Amino acid sequence: MLEIKNVSKTFNAGTINEKKALNQLNLKLENEDFVTVIGGNGAGKSTMLNAITGVFRIDSGEVTVDGQNITNLPEYKRAKYIGRVFQDPMMGTAADMWVEENLSIAESRGKHRTIKWAITKKDRERFRELLTQLDLGLENRLSTKMGLLSGGQRQAITLLMAAMQKPKLLLLDEHTAALDPATASKVLALTDRIVAENHLTAIMITHNMKDAIQHGNRLIMMNQGKIIYDVSGEEKAKLTKADLMAKFAEIAGENQESDRMLLN
Repeated sequence: MLEIKNVSKTFNAGTINEKKALNQLNLKLENEDFVTVIGGNGAGKSTMLNAITGVFRIDSGEVTVDGQNITNLPEYKRAKYIGRVFQDPMMGTAADMWVEENLSIAESRGKHRTIKWAITKKDRERFRELLTQLDLGLENRLSTKMGLLSGGQRQAITLLMAAMQKPKLLLLDEHTAALDPATASKVLALTDRIVAENHLTAIMITHNMKDAIQHGNRLIMMNQGKIIYDVSGEEKAKLTKADLMAKFAEIAGENQESDRMLLN
């Protein structure tokens, strides 16, 4: 479903601020893989997602989604293949628009537009049913502005919107990092359900090693723009936080105590 071949990206090349963010990165995801990604600050995690979505042009390499080479496609043309949820609950939705308006926009993404009422009674019934499944009391708040919702409520709706068109690839960029632990746990449970029920292929970046171990069927660790550890199946199920700390120290050879990824 996703193949990244020898992708490299350097920012501020030739200057004192030069930073090699991705270094001949290779990654292959099969259909319905749910991969969690961990690594220290500057390891290349978010840069990898940005390379997939086309936020910037990569220096070299190829990105393929479901057999389609998207390396040279602009960001807006990749949108039909990819759904994304950001760390900031304020991103991914229109704060001044109603909940139902946001859902309507997500539902119509990639479809042919016609001259008709934007939201019908049938649409509202369907949106209400979808929101009921979130179990957050949002089914009766269709006409509430998104900006008035809590961070957790907004992130849950953003996740729902990202999956509405069943994208080839769902990208979750630390989407629970800004939430309190209880709300984050609810959103993660919702993530598991949405990915499983819609048979999605997903990548979830996290700094929380416990979450990385508990969710998904595969875990990768990044450092200096490369994947330094890749584990799946029963081997992943047996992992502990201590195992990951030891593995990072062994492979990366750095002072892991100063790395933010280990603070959780």
